[in-house]
Amino acid sequence: MPGMDGREVLRQMKLDPNLRRIPVVIITSSQAEVDILKAYDLQANCYVTKPVDLDQFVKVVKNIENFWLTIVKLPSE
Repeated sequence: MPGMDGREVLRQMKLDPNLRRIPVVIITSSQAEVDILKAYDLQANCYVTKPVDLDQFVKVVKNIENFWLTIVKLPSE
């Protein structure tokens, strides 16, 4: 995304009334507390540090998918 990092995209999404209810899951290699705080300050719905191992990464993504698409109740609009 030229000229815009993920945090800026998140900020813009949460300012837009049409987009702000879309759940945002941050998947990153950063474990820095400052990055975690910034993500939640920008209203991320969850922050996940991605595993280095591909099999573990796939497992994490499947768990995120299961949680957000089968367990969580989201608004219809």
